[in-house]
Amino acid sequence: MTTMTEASVREFKMPDVGEGLTEAEILKWYVQPGDTVTDGQVVCEVETAKAAVELPIPYDGVVRELRFPEGTTVDVGMSIIAVDVSGGSAPAAAAPEPAPVVEEEPEEPKAQGSGRQPVLVGYGVATSSTKRRPRKSAEIPAQESAPVSAAVQAELNGHGTVPEAAPAPSAPVSAPATAADRPRPLAKPPVRKLAKDLGVDLASVVPSGPDGIITREDVHAAAAAPAQAPARPTAPQPTPAATAQVSTAPVTTAAAAPAASYDSGRETRIPVKGVRKATAQAMVGSAFTAPHVTEFVTVDVTRTMKLVEELKGDKDMQGLRVNPLLLIAKALLVAIKRNPDVNASWDEANQEIVRKHYVNLGIAAATPRGLIVPNIKDAHDKTLPQLAEALGELVATAREGKTSPAAMQGGTVTITNVGVFGVDTGTPILNPGESAILAVGAIKLQPWVHKGKVKPRQVTTLALSFDHRLVDGELGSKVLADVAAVLEQPKRLITWG
Repeated sequence: MTTMTEASVREFKMPDVGEGLTEAEILKWYVQPGDTVTDGQVVCEVETAKAAVELPIPYDGVVRELRFPEGTTVDVGMSIIAVDVSGGSAPAAAAPEPAPVVEEEPEEPKAQGSGRQPVLVGYGVATSSTKRRPRKSAEIPAQESAPVSAAVQAELNGHGTVPEAAPAPSAPVSAPATAADRPRPLAKPPVRKLAKDLGVDLASVVPSGPDGIITREDVHAAAAAPAQAPARPTAPQPTPAATAQVSTAPVTTAAAAPAASYDSGRETRIPVKGVRKATAQAMVGSAFTAPHVTEFVTVDVTRTMKLVEELKGDKDMQGLRVNPLLLIAKALLVAIKRNPDVNASWDEANQEIVRKHYVNLGIAAATPRGLIVPNIKDAHDKTLPQLAEALGELVATAREGKTSPAAMQGGTVTITNVGVFGVDTGTPILNPGESAILAVGAIKLQPWVHKGKVKPRQVTTLALSFDHRLVDGELGSKVLADVAAVLEQPKRLITWG
């Protein structure tokens, strides 16, 4: 990337549009080189790990250059557009090309208490105060180990077979490094304990985390790989004479395994990024961090369905969307009020349980970009009409793809309505940082014993997953039973609310 030295040219850098996000993908440019822009004008749309966001330019001028084309993922703090603020004409427009791998010298950040550099939206990622030592490469040359590893991975994915590697001739080698000479693998204490429990040597694990940190997923992958790799026949021990002959022979490299090929007509490979990447990381992190427990209850919601129909005609609910999800959300809020200890989070760093005196109610929403979980702030303080209005706005904004990152932060409990897909129930995974999630199944007409007789009734199944570090079985059962009781007898919204 060519650096413009004219004082009139301003470089607009990719801001941190969320809290602590490190990159964003440029979805669409709204301007081209030569276009005139004004302060506050939206110049592009970017997608972060949480939402799609439009970026306004913070000054007037003429676009000189677009640093990256659409579809490029750019790190926070990198220049994405150059603007001539003198008002002069720009050179002829040219199709943007990916920036060459040449980085500018970073500017010295001004002294601030938080150590974070202000940007257009939010604040940039804080400069790390720690330095990590470089990781030493393995003793085995990369050209020998990489092809075999790729072939093994291809076999695990079902795309090919692992060729039998010929045993390498013996050759004089240097003395093995001692434990003191090898760098200590970088991993957090819980990951080290997991590796110890699974019998995995961290020194043999390939790290995928930032700064070469080994993650839980790396350990699980290392533990699973040996079990799935095909066993190789044990080579016979060479005789002394054979050893002498081999030692005088020239050393040759093992034949490289051919790269696995893929049939593009039968498979489609989609890059993992944006919302899908964030969802995958969050779900894996939650599943392997919080011990999940899921309980189920089947309940007669016939009276709730009748109340929904009555509320649709109520003058106080005119213009609002009234559906079963509204009353289910209200029932969960009542259950949390009766069992406040369920509304908490686990602070691993400080070894504390944080009990929340507010409820930010998350609603899982399926969007074209993937699953997102925006939440209704202070849902516990809202009346039924206010809750209906907030639910309507949340769903509409999510469908339009305009949910802001702030709307998806700070949730305490979540509802996921799998019933809209005709599913009876499920075992939902907790949203990271939350204590519970309620799954609502399809409401169906089923035979049910009512007042001593079998009658057709509206029935559904509820499933509550909770973090067993925070919520004991008794507390989780009480919360689920209270939700079911309210839906069976909606008058409890008054007597318990």
